[in-house]
Amino acid sequence: MTETADCTFLAAITRRRLLAGTAALACVAASGFTSHVAMAQRRRSGPTEIPVEDLMKPVDGLADVALGPAEAKVTIVEYASMTCGHCSHFHKDVFPKIKEKYIDTGKVRFIMREFPLDNLAAAASMLARCVPADKVYPAIGLFFETQAEWAFVQDNPVAKLFEIAKQAGFTKDSFDKCLTNQKLLDQINAQRARASNQFGVSATPTFFINGKKLQSAPTVEAFDGMIEPLLK
Repeated sequence: MTETADCTFLAAITRRRLLAGTAALACVAASGFTSHVAMAQRRRSGPTEIPVEDLMKPVDGLADVALGPAEAKVTIVEYASMTCGHCSHFHKDVFPKIKEKYIDTGKVRFIMREFPLDNLAAAASMLARCVPADKVYPAIGLFFETQAEWAFVQDNPVAKLFEIAKQAGFTKDSFDKCLTNQKLLDQINAQRARASNQFGVSATPTFFINGKKLQSAPTVEAFDGMIEPLLK
């Protein structure tokens, strides 16, 4: 994948700012929450293959967000940021075809792991985690589908994010409570740090298919080329 076809890793999420509440998050976001585009570092190459047993070790206390049977012959692990436009494109235009062809037929288990590039992405990831387990993927889809309405606005993005979150059942109290969940934010940050430090993830979206990194743009054809040989 070329450097222009991804969103790139920044420094660690500022936990204090996020946990200070939505007002502080609004201030952070308004001051340039989309700056990961302008400040992008060059994608690190990283390893092209990770031992599956290492890749599948969960972060302590953070369950994988997964679709498809655990016994599937193929497991896809995606690292994504909720404010990454290319991640949104994948989930809106490519993922439904992958789901229909491979996940719904029991051939593939798909795991999405959060790799937030900024505070706003961390907030959306936390919100998706705060809904009931069977509603997590629909919430992720909702935030990606409406990304342009909350991630790239000039006025208060948190107010926009809350308007979207209400569609997933959030009240103002549950919205604020979720965004001040210290443990959840620590777990998401730990997941991102592990992906960066151990697996060489430096940009989103990044995909591993049975431990092998997808080296090209995440098209249906690219997934077909890696998945089909593994199903034989």
